Amino acid sequence: MNDLNVKDYKRFEDIKRLRDDGTYYWSARELAPVLEYSKWENFHKVVKRAMISCENAGHSVFNEFPEVRKLVEGSVAPRTVTDYELSRYACYLIVQNGDPRKEVIALGQTYFAIQTYRQELADHFNQLDEDKRRLVVLGDIRQWNQLLAETAHDAGVITNEEFAIFQNAGYIGLYGGLSVDDIHQRKELEIGQKILDYMGSTELIANLFRISQTEEKLRKDKIHGADKATATHYTVGKEVRKVIEEIGGTMPEDLPTPDKSISEIEKEQLELLKQKAKNGQLMLDE
Repeated sequence: MNDLNVKDYKRFEDIKRLRDDGTYYWSARELAPVLEYSKWENFHKVVKRAMISCENAGHSVFNEFPEVRKLVEGSVAPRTVTDYELSRYACYLIVQNGDPRKEVIALGQTYFAIQTYRQELADHFNQLDEDKRRLVVLGDIRQWNQLLAETAHDAGVITNEEFAIFQNAGYIGLYGGLSVDDIHQRKELEIGQKILDYMGSTELIANLFRISQTEEKLRKDKIHGADKATATHYTVGKEVRKVIEEIGGTMPEDLPTPDKSISEIEKEQLELLKQKAKNGQLMLDE
């Protein structure tokens, strides 16, 4: 499976839809062009093959591929077309049955495999070991970091230099004055190794809170200007640190650094997912 960069990740995130009950789905009509199928008829064949895979794996096609009717504009008059509100698992089965010659299909396999597995893990979070908890939380951080980057840009954090300063300010606030470079050095990491990749679940959760609360405050308070946005990120980081101190928690810089990176754990889990895919199953059974 291919590695995902932010741009690849975003193409699938941008078409993810939220229902009123809090569950997510992907429209088959919107997924088709993302997977580079220009004709619905050709993509519909892939969807039907995925439904067969779903049935053979013992899952409900009705639950994973609920059919809906949509009104769309036609050349003469509006017309009704068939669509499907696809679950993560349905999307995964679709990319598994897609044209393997398309690079985007390989990217889709990686994205939906990780998303499906993360959701299964999240549903059993309290039962997970430390490595799997790290996987779940870092997955959330990646999504929130993307949202924070967009919100910060809207607030006026435009250039790469401004964004680097903005990001660093959040860490300085949370880590009691330590910068990204200081944290990197404290964890004794090598050049190219990322600090988020070498955080335990407790440290990751503290950073997730910092990121999500900064994004909300920038948006809610309509912060404008790179300097003000940066100051906001620092303040939120400092407030999160204060909460940790008040409840008697361990400061993030004093938490142990795991020996194994999350990238290594992800590679191991992707290999397991490949084996599960061969068996037509992706449910958590460990």
